[in-house]
Amino acid sequence: MIGHGFMGAAHSQGWRVAPRFFDLPLQPSMHLVVGRNPDTTAASAEKWGWNETATDWREAVERDDIDIVDIVTPGDTHAEIAIAALRAGKHVMCEKPLANTVEEAEEMAAAAEEASKKGVRSMVGFTYRRVPAAVFARALVEQGRLGEIRQVRAEYLQDWLTDAEAPLTWRLQKDRAGSGSLGDIGAHAIDMVEYVTGAQLTSVSGVLETLVKERPLLGEGVGLSGTASTERGDVTVDDVALFHGRFDNGALGSFEATRFRTGRKNAFRFEISGSLGAISFDMERMNEIEFYDATAPDLELGFRRILVTEHDHPYISAWWPTGHMLGYEHGFSHQVVDFMTAIDEGTQPRPSFTEGLHVQRVLDAIERSSHDNSAWTTTGK
Repeated sequence: MIGHGFMGAAHSQGWRVAPRFFDLPLQPSMHLVVGRNPDTTAASAEKWGWNETATDWREAVERDDIDIVDIVTPGDTHAEIAIAALRAGKHVMCEKPLANTVEEAEEMAAAAEEASKKGVRSMVGFTYRRVPAAVFARALVEQGRLGEIRQVRAEYLQDWLTDAEAPLTWRLQKDRAGSGSLGDIGAHAIDMVEYVTGAQLTSVSGVLETLVKERPLLGEGVGLSGTASTERGDVTVDDVALFHGRFDNGALGSFEATRFRTGRKNAFRFEISGSLGAISFDMERMNEIEFYDATAPDLELGFRRILVTEHDHPYISAWWPTGHMLGYEHGFSHQVVDFMTAIDEGTQPRPSFTEGLHVQRVLDAIERSSHDNSAWTTTGK
């Protein structure tokens, strides 16, 4: 695993726990974790159960005893690491968004396509696809329970940047992160809506805004939760992203991604409306969905709550008795299950790098629309 911060902890949890609850066709062994700081990397290795550490990602790519490379670094390093690993014959899992630019994502998708001819697999870490309630929502759409999909609304709301004196971290620097709320959490909304509906965004119209344009610099060697210095630096990414979209099935969508919605910690919500029904989901109630059946008798109409914990739902039977809730970390175990199964079966795990490239093109189109003050911008090549 390359990187060991927030996402490194989440991925480590997935690698550790999945083989203990699921009957995996291949057994992962957590050989090597890589980080720039030898002390913090060693601490992460001890905490999460990695056998060895390194300070250069090339070691993971070059070693013969490494079969999988899991990339959880900032976006500016994704392309170089992933392409090198794929060319070295390593299966690659890469956190979202796939890259910082469309050009980088295109190179990564091309490398993945070439590697797949040799049986080398790759996947983007849009982990929320592995929430059982989201999988169930997709199944209802596929079964035609919503009829013709007409309208979508998705919003991802956080508030961790509302303090204007919070320090300038890498997530607020375009050269490191690629974008702000748009790529960090807006990418999740885009991928999830397309996953559930089976439709793709073909054009978008959006506005991006940086509400706090400069912040205190972090002191030397101080991490995300450290103290800030008296010097200040420019915020070069968006704080808020608002956009509309047209889908290839004729549906319309409205989206919001913000890290400035006061009081909202991790509120990822979507609602999908069709001619025969509707679905509503809220990540803060991630074990359930609300389903509206428009074909029911008038006296029975209304959204009804469905608890998605029955063992017939995907992944659930490996965990706890019905009604015992799953949490944020379980999606990372499900991600490991799907990735290892695809490697064993010789199939393409999803979402693929090509799907990650599509999301990157949507992000780029939104940014161009905002920059150009354009009514509509296409998401195609």
